[in-house]
Amino acid sequence: MISPAFPRFLLLIALMAPVSLFALENVDSLSVGADSLVQNLEESTADSGLKLSHPVDDRNRRISGDGRTMFSGGSTELRVRVIGKDREASKGKEVHFHLLSPESRVLGISSSDDRGIASFELVADAGEGDYAIMALLPGQKDPEARLILNLPVKRPSWVLFMLFGLAGGLGLFLFGMDMMSSSLQRGAGRRMRGILSVLTRNRVVGLAMGAVVTMVIQSSSATTVVLVSFVQAGLMSFAQTLGVILGADIGTTITAQLIAFKLTDYALLIIAVGFALRYLTKKIRLKQLGDAMLGFGILFFGLSIMGKAMEPLRSYKPFIDSLAGLENPILGIVVGAAFTAMIQSSSAFSGIIIVMAQQGFLGLEAGIPLLFGANIGTCVTAALASLNAGREAKRVALAHTLFKVLGVLIMVAWIPQFTALVRHISGSADLARQVANAHTIFNVGIALLFLPFTPLFAKLIVRMLPDRVEPVLQTNRARHLDATILNAPVLALNLAKVEILRMGEKVKEMAEQIIPAFFDRNLEILDTIHGGEDMVDDLQTEISAYLLDIGKQRITKEQTEEVYLMMHVTKQYEHVADIIDKELRPLARKMAAESVAFSESGETEVRAFHLKMLKQISRSLEAFRDNSLDEARNIEAKHQRYRVLELDYRQAHYARVRSAVSESVKSSEYHLDLMDALRRIDSYSTNIAHALLNTYQGERKASDS
Repeated sequence: MISPAFPRFLLLIALMAPVSLFALENVDSLSVGADSLVQNLEESTADSGLKLSHPVDDRNRRISGDGRTMFSGGSTELRVRVIGKDREASKGKEVHFHLLSPESRVLGISSSDDRGIASFELVADAGEGDYAIMALLPGQKDPEARLILNLPVKRPSWVLFMLFGLAGGLGLFLFGMDMMSSSLQRGAGRRMRGILSVLTRNRVVGLAMGAVVTMVIQSSSATTVVLVSFVQAGLMSFAQTLGVILGADIGTTITAQLIAFKLTDYALLIIAVGFALRYLTKKIRLKQLGDAMLGFGILFFGLSIMGKAMEPLRSYKPFIDSLAGLENPILGIVVGAAFTAMIQSSSAFSGIIIVMAQQGFLGLEAGIPLLFGANIGTCVTAALASLNAGREAKRVALAHTLFKVLGVLIMVAWIPQFTALVRHISGSADLARQVANAHTIFNVGIALLFLPFTPLFAKLIVRMLPDRVEPVLQTNRARHLDATILNAPVLALNLAKVEILRMGEKVKEMAEQIIPAFFDRNLEILDTIHGGEDMVDDLQTEISAYLLDIGKQRITKEQTEEVYLMMHVTKQYEHVADIIDKELRPLARKMAAESVAFSESGETEVRAFHLKMLKQISRSLEAFRDNSLDEARNIEAKHQRYRVLELDYRQAHYARVRSAVSESVKSSEYHLDLMDALRRIDSYSTNIAHALLNTYQGERKASDS
C-alpha cells in the first residue's frame, strides 16, 4: 500500500527540480530552504485552488518585476498576486520566494495584502547574470500556485554599451537615409533641375512639388532653406512659398511610413541585393537602384541595432517611469522639439519614435505629443538660415514656424480624439503603423486646412514683419550658399544659381553706372563701381569653391555638366566686371582729367551701343535663370547684328575724324576703347548663351527622341 506521504514527496521533487543544479557551497542554505518548504507542505492547511499571477496596473501593464533590468548591487521590488477560485484577491496568504539562479537559496516569505499582492525586495548581490526567482504557495498542488520571475542583472557599464548601440544605430540610420536620398536625387536629376519654374505656378502645384522634392531629399528643413534663398533673390514671391512649405511637411512623413513596414528582419537581404546591383552591374540605372536599396537596407539595419540596444530598457523602471511622463502633452512636445532641433531631422526622430513604439516603450498617447514636438523642432534650421537674410526670407521662416505651431496648438487640446481617429483609420494595424499614420494625418490635415487660406496667411505675416529698409551685413559675401545642403546636390546647384544671378545683377548694375562717368562727369560713382568689382571677385571665389564642393559629391553626369556650366558663367561675369573696373573706370577718370568730350553723334552712338550691351547682359541672366534655349539663341542672333552695328559705328567715327570734327579727333582714342570694351562685354554675354546651348541642347534632343 502506498504511503499517504508519497504524493507530497513527488510534489516536493517536482517543485525542487529547477534548483537541483547548484554549487556545493550553497548546500546548507538550500537544505534550510528545502526543510522549510517540506514543513510548509506537511503542516499547511491552506485553502485549495489558490493561484499566483502577475499583478498589473490600471493600464494592464505588469508590475510584478518580471523581466525588469537591474544593476548588480541594486534592488527592486518583486510582486505576485494571490487569487482564489473566484479569481478574486486573497488576503493574508503566505508566499515563499526562492532564488533559483545564478545561485540557489531561500529569499524570504511575504503575506498578501488587501489587493492579494505579496511583495519582496530583491537585492542583486550575486553579481551580474540572469536571476530566476520562484514564488510559490505552500501546500498547493496546482502548477499555477507557483510563478517564475526572470530578471536580467547588468553591470553599471551596461548603460554605456547601450548608448554605443544607440549612437551607432542612429549613425547608420542617418547614413542610410542620406545614401538613399542621394541616389534618388541622381535618378531624378533631369526632372529636379526644373524646380524653379515648377514651384512658381500656383498653390496646389507648389504643395505637390514641395511634397515630392522633400520626399526625395528627405529634409523639409533643406527645402525651406532653399525657399529662403529663392525669395531673397527675388525668384519667388513670399506668397508662392506657402504652398511649397505645406507640401514639404507632407514629404517628411514618407520616411515614417516606410519605417513602419518593419523591414528590419530583411535589412541584411536588402543590403545584399543593393550591393549586388551597385557593384556587379554596369547599367547606370541599375547602379542607382542599387544605391537606393543599399541606403534603404542600411537605414533599417540601423533601426534594428537601435531596437536591440534598447531592449534592456523595457524593464528598466527609471526609464519606464520617465516615458510615462511623456504622456503629458506639454512635456512630450517640448522633448520632441528639443531633440529634433538637436539632430536637425524630424524624419530621424520620427523613426526613433516608431522604433520605441515597436519595442513597447511608447503608446500612441505618448507618441503623438513627441511627433507634434518633432514638427516644431524642424523649424529651427530654416529660422537660423533666415537670421542674416532679408525681410522676405524671414517671412518664409516665420510662415514655416507658424504653420507648425498653429497646427500643434489646434490639435493639442484634441489629442484623445485625434488618437481615436488614428486608431479608427489604422484599423487593425500595429502600434508602429499607428504612429506613422498619426504623423501623416497631422501634416496632411494642416496642409488641407491652411492651403485655402495662404493668401490671408501671407497678409498676416507681412503685417507681423512689415517692409522696412534693413542694412545687409557683409554684402561682399555670398548670401545663399549653404554648406548644409551640399548633400542634396539638386538643391545646392539651385542655391549656386541664385548666387550667380545675384553676381550677374551686380555686374549689370556696374555696367549701368559706368556711362554717366563718361558723359555726366559723375566721378563719385567710380568708387562705387570699384567696390562692386571687389564684391564680384569675392563672390566668384566663394561660388567657385562651393561648386567644387558640389562636384566632390556623388553627382550624375548631367549635374557635373551643370557644375561646369555654372563655373563658366561665373567666370564670364567676372570678366565683364574686370573690363568695367580695370579698363573703363580708369578711362573715364582720364577723360575727365583731360576735359575731353565726345561729339554729339559719337555720344549718341556710344549710348545706343551701351544700351544694347545692357540688354545682352539682361538676356544672359534670363536665359541662365530659366535655362531658356530660345533666349540663348536670341542672344546669339543679336550678337551677329551687334558685330555689324559696331563696325558701322566705327566707320561713322572714322568718317567724322576724316572730316576733322574736333570732338571726334580729340576723343578718338577714348571712343574706340570704349566701343571695343562694350563689344567684348557683348561677347562674354554671348559666351554664356553658347555654354547653355552646348550643355542643354543635346540633352533636350535626346529626351525628345
